[in-house]
Amino acid sequence: MTFTPIDMETWHRKPYFLHYHKDIPCTYSMTVSLDITVLKETGVSLYPALLYLLTKNVNHYEQFRTAFDEKGNVGIYSNMEPCYTIFHKEQETFSNLWTEYSEDFSTFLARYKADLETYGNVLDMDAKPNTPPNTFPVSMVPWTTFTGFHLHLQKGYDYLLPIFTLGKAWEHHGHWKMPLAIQVHHGVCDGFHVSRFVESIQQDLHQFQP
Repeated sequence: MTFTPIDMETWHRKPYFLHYHKDIPCTYSMTVSLDITVLKETGVSLYPALLYLLTKNVNHYEQFRTAFDEKGNVGIYSNMEPCYTIFHKEQETFSNLWTEYSEDFSTFLARYKADLETYGNVLDMDAKPNTPPNTFPVSMVPWTTFTGFHLHLQKGYDYLLPIFTLGKAWEHHGHWKMPLAIQVHHGVCDGFHVSRFVESIQQDLHQFQP
């Protein structure tokens, strides 16, 4: 993983970034319905498959890899890893795990299962140690579906990476749908970029082969 600082003086987004980070701090969210019929038909485990596809597309677009480093520099990570929640039923709490991404789904799935086996019963909030800086958060609300989901972050105006929330799937006229809420920072990501991301992940869902 590398972090490449952006030269603000030559960055084409400089006026947009300054406007939405300094002048009018702005984050926004969009909730869409993904068609996950192919995933349901293949019988693949939904959560790791969706984590894989989210990470694949995050890594494809630099708008979703733009962040502040520990020194406050704006830059772009070369690649990202998913940091996701798992639920502890008895305690009614959750933990965060992260799994190293691989372009090969079977490799990623094996790593996901290994992390779940090793850290899945750890009740700490951060169950797997040494979370790298190049992670993006994913959470799952599998108990209910929704048409809107908004996070209210006290320091969200300084958080540039995307945040994803998945919900409960439902069947509609023979197709399986799942809500996906995407929260982004307007300084680095416009509606065009979110729409392109959604179109790209939906295409991958239609073509998915485990």
